[in-house]
Amino acid sequence: MKKVVLLFFAVLTAFAAFGFAPAAAKTEPELVSSCKSAYLCDWRSGTAVYGKEELKHLPIASMCKIMTLVLCFDEIENGRLAADEAITVSEKASGMGGSQVFLETGGVYPAKELIKSICIASANDSCVAMAERIAGSETLFVKKMNERAKSLQMNNTEFVNCTGLPEAGQYSCAKDVAAMLAELLRHEEYFRYSKIWMDEIQHKGGRITEMANTNKLIRNYQGCDAGKTGYTSEAGFCLAASAERGNMRVVSVVIGAADSKTRFDNVKTMFDYAFANYTNRAVLEERVLDSAFCSVRGGKQKEVSVIPERASYIFCCKDDTDEIFYELSLDEVKAPVRRGDAVGTVTVYKNNVEADHLKLLANEDVEKSCYWDSLRDAARGWSL
Repeated sequence: MKKVVLLFFAVLTAFAAFGFAPAAAKTEPELVSSCKSAYLCDWRSGTAVYGKEELKHLPIASMCKIMTLVLCFDEIENGRLAADEAITVSEKASGMGGSQVFLETGGVYPAKELIKSICIASANDSCVAMAERIAGSETLFVKKMNERAKSLQMNNTEFVNCTGLPEAGQYSCAKDVAAMLAELLRHEEYFRYSKIWMDEIQHKGGRITEMANTNKLIRNYQGCDAGKTGYTSEAGFCLAASAERGNMRVVSVVIGAADSKTRFDNVKTMFDYAFANYTNRAVLEERVLDSAFCSVRGGKQKEVSVIPERASYIFCCKDDTDEIFYELSLDEVKAPVRRGDAVGTVTVYKNNVEADHLKLLANEDVEKSCYWDSLRDAARGWSL
């Protein structure tokens, strides 16, 4: 049997709708200029803040490598690829043009070094080497890229290669690029490489290729710690980047800027706009709830304290007010209970509309009661 507890939280600033709805009340029609397309959103909720032709099909150049990296980190997290695994570079991979780190045919490199060179130097040769390791060929890897895109509801994207080099039939849009960067940011391992400014990759025989991060904002914008540039004559100057301040992280995308400076300036403008006008308010923190306990049957104690599986935030305009509250639904569980077991749920509402839903976890172990525990409990009820 469940126990439902309704808790009023606060009157908070809020958005027109939580989730993927646009924040029309705060959007400036010409927030950025001199680009073909742009998009700005909250990372945690996906809430859109600004859009300019965000669904238009366009070439995105090396921003395609964001999906290449997503698949690389997927493989590592799923245990199918070790970061230290030695990868042998094929003739095709070493012969890639454009941005590269000049891998040698037959050369052997740790996977983490190839991944790092993609993050920092946008290395086409490393992309193909990783694609061949993960899927057997670039063609099969591209199939995986498109499957992963569909899983993220990237319905305006089609990959043809893993590098973003010009090729017929390849396109995406600013909103889809934001979605795949948001997915990449969920891989903590990615941040080991994304914030590196200068590094080098070593080749057999002592040869060294120096690398400089193509995302200049990690050096000159407070909170920017991730991103991917892109450029071809067809795509123009492109940039997808993310910045975090406090508990708010935003994602910004520019496609087809007139020049390199403009793409960085446009992304900075969108970042500034988001941090000046929006906030992420904590509704629930990841700590024990003082007023909530889950009943335990057959245990050495009759109830257990609970904790949310994660913090819950509401992304909202700073000057809007809305009613925020949450509802706890607590199960009656049977001992034994282990810390971390799911024992209920919590649903967060904004103006009576569901905004978030998460599990409640037991915060301690409760062992199963034995005969002597039952006898002791019975004795406590005796009166002389």
